[in-house]
Amino acid sequence: MNVVELDLEGMTCAACAARIEKNLNKLDGVEASVNLATEKAVVRFPETTSVEALLERIRDTGYDAHVAREGELRDHSAANRKARNDFLLAAALSAPFLVEMTAMLWDTHGWLPGWLQLLLATPVQFWSGRRFYRGAWKALRGGTANMDVLVALGTTVAYLFSLVTLVSGFSHDLYFEASAIVITLVLLGKYLEARAKVKAAQSLESLIRLQPSRAFVEKDGFLVEVDAASLKPGDAFEVRPGDAIALDGRVTAGASSVNESMLTGESMPVAKRIGNHVYAGTINGEGTLKVVATGTGRETVLAGIIRLVAAAQGSKPPVQRLVDRVSAVFVPAVLGISLVTLVLWGVWTGEVLAGMIPAVSVLVIACPCALGLATPTALMVGVERTARADVLIRNAAALEAAKQIDTLVFDKTGTLTRGEPAVAGIFPESGIDEEKLMQMAASLEARSEHPLARAIVKAYRGEPLPVEDFRAVGGQGITGTVAGKPARVGSPAFLGREPAAGTTVIGVEHDGRLLGWIALSDALRPTSKAAVERLKSMRIEPVILSGDSAAAVQAIAAELGIERWRAGVLPHEKVAELKKLQDGRRFVGMAGDGVNDAPALAAAHVSFALAAGSAAALDVADITLMRDELSGIVDAIELSAATLAKIRQNLFFAFIYNVLGIPLAALGLLNPAIAGAAMALSSVSVVSNSLLLNRWKRSN
Repeated sequence: MNVVELDLEGMTCAACAARIEKNLNKLDGVEASVNLATEKAVVRFPETTSVEALLERIRDTGYDAHVAREGELRDHSAANRKARNDFLLAAALSAPFLVEMTAMLWDTHGWLPGWLQLLLATPVQFWSGRRFYRGAWKALRGGTANMDVLVALGTTVAYLFSLVTLVSGFSHDLYFEASAIVITLVLLGKYLEARAKVKAAQSLESLIRLQPSRAFVEKDGFLVEVDAASLKPGDAFEVRPGDAIALDGRVTAGASSVNESMLTGESMPVAKRIGNHVYAGTINGEGTLKVVATGTGRETVLAGIIRLVAAAQGSKPPVQRLVDRVSAVFVPAVLGISLVTLVLWGVWTGEVLAGMIPAVSVLVIACPCALGLATPTALMVGVERTARADVLIRNAAALEAAKQIDTLVFDKTGTLTRGEPAVAGIFPESGIDEEKLMQMAASLEARSEHPLARAIVKAYRGEPLPVEDFRAVGGQGITGTVAGKPARVGSPAFLGREPAAGTTVIGVEHDGRLLGWIALSDALRPTSKAAVERLKSMRIEPVILSGDSAAAVQAIAAELGIERWRAGVLPHEKVAELKKLQDGRRFVGMAGDGVNDAPALAAAHVSFALAAGSAAALDVADITLMRDELSGIVDAIELSAATLAKIRQNLFFAFIYNVLGIPLAALGLLNPAIAGAAMALSSVSVVSNSLLLNRWKRSN
């Protein structure tokens, strides 16, 4: 399956997004998700379908689209300026109507002559309001109806009725003020809504702006500035003091310190020497670095973060499904209610035109925009806020699910602890010296990525022996052939032996003979205890599942105050333990960092991985912690709860607004001008409520 992101143009409400999504999904094998707030569609499609076919389908629906370029910022300034100018013109021409309506509170007779009302209302209706006619035409041409249809139909009815009444001399009230003021207020709402949406999207744009566009390369002894996009992996470039690093790379010459806070959140600069890795978007310190590129364009760490944030902001949580179903039938239902209102008023009063104003009010007050913006705007701000807390969310479903966690399972090594164990003791068997024991262990462990293996290799200073038939046994140990004889290194259970030890120990065998034991220790991460205490205060039970020895796991559990733990657990047994918890109606989160944690991470309801962990763990994790601090897990859960609360508040506002507003309008208790103001206010209030998520602060 191929995936493409499309920028959409012409959407005005949830009905538009629903229509585009529905029509795209009618194509064989196509899976589309349309986001009103970001004005984007993410489409998965088979090889048999072309991108041009997708674009043509959208155009046939009545909208326009083009392929989004990664890292490209959408410039909303011209559109916002146009929306502002349209509103200001409409407001200036509608001001006399507002003065007249205010005067009529004390005097039932209006003072504006009919011909002057016509002159004022006409440019508002057909110039300032032209966007509604264009949007309505596109929607109707595509076989659907949206907010533009409601506004255009409602105001046109009021305008044409008033025009006919004025020209014919028919004795009846004029409603030019209703059409003009409704359009003015809706334009105001759209302008404020657009500004708020831009503000909500600024987080992603700020990440994109961190990507340097230029780099310096050496040519003929001189530094030449080039487009960073022109460089490929393997190309050399130079980073001057104070410059942003253009690409991911490895230092080949020079020394400096680099501010990596935009990636890790750590304020302290990180020392960089020959062989160290540097990352695009980070800021070089006082030294000059020569770097060979290892990741360019889409392959940099920063580009990956941008894609992850964009994908999460554009995804849909399960709660959005109800909104999509309602939006699909909302506008047709409102048109039906308006028609019924017109007929019933005519039957009840005996006057055909008696129901016109209530019917217009129904059309104007109904607001699919608020429904369409309720979820995506809160999600955009919530995902951005988690990113600022150095937590990256893979998709909206993970953000929604995190709040439900009542049990959080931790791996020990590398998750609760630093993952940087050190050799604490060497205990050779009789007749074996320490050098031989460490040489055999380091030789076998040299090809392993396990933290314990790295500690042993680091502690041994001699020459390793060649190893054949290397095989890693997940969560247990390593086997191989050394000097033509079988050798093993691993846990006591793997070797089938039980030493007298109160810490983590690794045993070493060669040719069936035990050479001895190596003790290792691993300190807790500084934030582990505080994170566990915060979890407990949220009534989330922490659990440890570790492949380490019982003594080592028990010591860590006691230090953290964790009552439920299990040691000596193999990767497949971790999955089984998670299933047991889930079968007991627990909503289980899993936090890990290693390859052996990947199966359990995949089996958990919500999974967390540390960014410094293995690629396998990061690939399956729902949520990635950019800093090696477990406080990020608690932040993610708290922000999940806060975001869901905003989504529910927004949906409540949107639904209750329509549920109460439409009946009041149908009963004639709201005139069109007030209905238009209420509709504008509903969308603005939903977006503004979402922006309040920016005030979130972590609990102590």
